[in-house]
Amino acid sequence: MKKNSMLWKVLVAIFLAVIVGNLTGTTVGIFGLPFYQIFDTIGELFVNSLTLLSVPLIASAIISGIGQMSGQQSFKSLGLKTFLFYIMTIALAVVVGVILVNVIHPGSFHQELTQTLTSPTNIQITSQKEAFTGVLFKLIPTNIIAAASSGNMLGIIFFSLLFGFSMIHIEKEPHGILLNFWKGMLATLLRMTHFVMKAMPFGVFCLMAKVVASQGIQSISNLAYFFLTVFGGLVVFCFVVLPLLLRFFGLNPITHLKAVTPALFTAFSTSSSAATLPATIECVEKNAGVSNRICSFVVPLGTSMNMAGSALYECVAVLFIAQAYGIDLTIGHQILIAVLSLITSMGVAGIPSGSLVAIIIILNTLGLPAEGIALILPVDRLLDMCRTTANVFSDTTCAVLVAKSEGETVLTS
Repeated sequence: MKKNSMLWKVLVAIFLAVIVGNLTGTTVGIFGLPFYQIFDTIGELFVNSLTLLSVPLIASAIISGIGQMSGQQSFKSLGLKTFLFYIMTIALAVVVGVILVNVIHPGSFHQELTQTLTSPTNIQITSQKEAFTGVLFKLIPTNIIAAASSGNMLGIIFFSLLFGFSMIHIEKEPHGILLNFWKGMLATLLRMTHFVMKAMPFGVFCLMAKVVASQGIQSISNLAYFFLTVFGGLVVFCFVVLPLLLRFFGLNPITHLKAVTPALFTAFSTSSSAATLPATIECVEKNAGVSNRICSFVVPLGTSMNMAGSALYECVAVLFIAQAYGIDLTIGHQILIAVLSLITSMGVAGIPSGSLVAIIIILNTLGLPAEGIALILPVDRLLDMCRTTANVFSDTTCAVLVAKSEGETVLTS
């Protein structure tokens, strides 16, 4: 019950928000101030608090994750294989998400409802030309401080990757100092994020009450299509894509699934790949037969860098929000969103609802309204449990694939 207490709090907040929003509408208020305005202000402050942590959180997660590639094994061997398998599984997850969201088109059921939030004519989405040429200049900013202050997350991510890769090639003593600094920074920011997430039920209540007050209860029922799109994508990724990948490399997917099932149940109940880490390591080592040499390197690193389920969710969420606002995205825009989902997912904190930060980053990069995240908050917590399970399953899959490539005889062969 304790592990799922936040889920119940969020569900209660949504239930109360539906009642209160339906009763107040946009006109009822207190002391001349409409409740709708109060909900809007507090909800925006909650979104701002998530955005506030995005730059340092993603930078420290990427740098500390890559920094740990030194010391245990040469990056050119084990590190490179691990990184490539991460990229492969995340890319496959994003492709599944893009295909499903274009087939189902869940945002079309929200197009009329978003008119009261932001008029599509007022949204200046990044042009396709800027999406492919301008993004190259954003990747390499002239001033990293200016990039951080302007919200240029592409520049921050590129700088963090370059810093992390360079850090593992310096002398042992300064490397250790820097690694401890960034690990301490990440731990502190994760704690700050936990504090912010404690206010999530209240933030969800205000954002949801605002939506219901202006759009009615219909806004909730239309989310079923978004929920089914994400859930269906995660099911296809976990029970079709990953098993086929395991089979391609000569491994038994059913045996592997049985070996890591305890970790998957832990991931589902906690909604945190970081909290699931001890169970994941135990399952991969004892049940799947991966050596400690590989498991102790691949699995902890995957907790911060291999977020395949989160990448799928981010991609579908951004495309859904764009569809909900009636914005027709070109193939070029969708490719950009897919790439951004892949990149930002590698810096997502392995904590409950950590993907919300990355979604806001992608929305801001494309010029879409960050307040659009309010559309997905009612079902975010439930989907968080599902995508965390997908993240952990992807981590275990990469671990056995790396072990197989290193010549080990794993039990899932």
